Amino acid sequence: MELGLVGLGKMGGNMRERIRRAGHTVIGYDRNPDLADVHSLKELVDALQGPRVVWVMVPAGAPTQATIDELAELLEPGDVVVDGGNSRWTDDEKHAEELAAKGIGFVDCGVSGGVWGLENGYALMYGGDAENVTKAQPVFDALKPKGEAGAVHAGKVGAGHFAKMVHNGIEYAMMQAYAEGWELLEKVDSVTDVREVFRSWQEGTVIRSWLLDLAVDALDEDEHLDKLRGFAQDSGEGRWTVEAAIDHAVPLPAITASLFARFASRQDDAPQMKMIAALRNQFGGHAVETK
Repeated sequence: MELGLVGLGKMGGNMRERIRRAGHTVIGYDRNPDLADVHSLKELVDALQGPRVVWVMVPAGAPTQATIDELAELLEPGDVVVDGGNSRWTDDEKHAEELAAKGIGFVDCGVSGGVWGLENGYALMYGGDAENVTKAQPVFDALKPKGEAGAVHAGKVGAGHFAKMVHNGIEYAMMQAYAEGWELLEKVDSVTDVREVFRSWQEGTVIRSWLLDLAVDALDEDEHLDKLRGFAQDSGEGRWTVEAAIDHAVPLPAITASLFARFASRQDDAPQMKMIAALRNQFGGHAVETK
């Protein structure tokens, strides 16, 4: 099939390549002309045959809204917009309503895989009407990991980004647990090789995971994380997860505590946040602050 892809940064650029490797045509637009196949959204839409599928992969909030507003004036009834960024699920409902008024379909898709997705595939969680999902299904099949798992039609519009939001909340708590354990091991005199303790957990333990593997990779690069400042950003989805829990009266003590721990890193050079920063850099290529 043909796909229009808007946003060719770290994630979008790799996604374009993976979809092309699956044999599909991807026409990409980015504000950086060095990355783009076409140089305007109009040129992108004109290059696609209907019914068109246009995947938006730009930052959440105003950039996504502006892109969808422009596409609403360019696309035709029967076309579909997929928002694969990290938009809040409540924005999805608004975008779907705005596009439906013009006969244009909308699918929201939470995407996980970071800088490793090109080779390993991306975990996908998408929401929307079955008719619109079907039009984008070949792209979902191209992006997902090999095998049966890795992609799900999570429900109605907003369900994809809500599921990805909860995924990121769980990720916060898991990283925090590894970080706290790492700091405690580093603190005591009796443990003389913390890196190898972490490595020993990679096989045969109930806490083995890809995040643990990435923690070991980070420690191989900088054994005591001495080069990093103990500061870790939060993407916003952790906050949204906690807010949703409050709205639905669901207790999330571990996820909430992990979010607040990141806030503590704004105040001083927190040792645990060195590990959080290292892990975010390992899986997502997120920037770190050095001393």
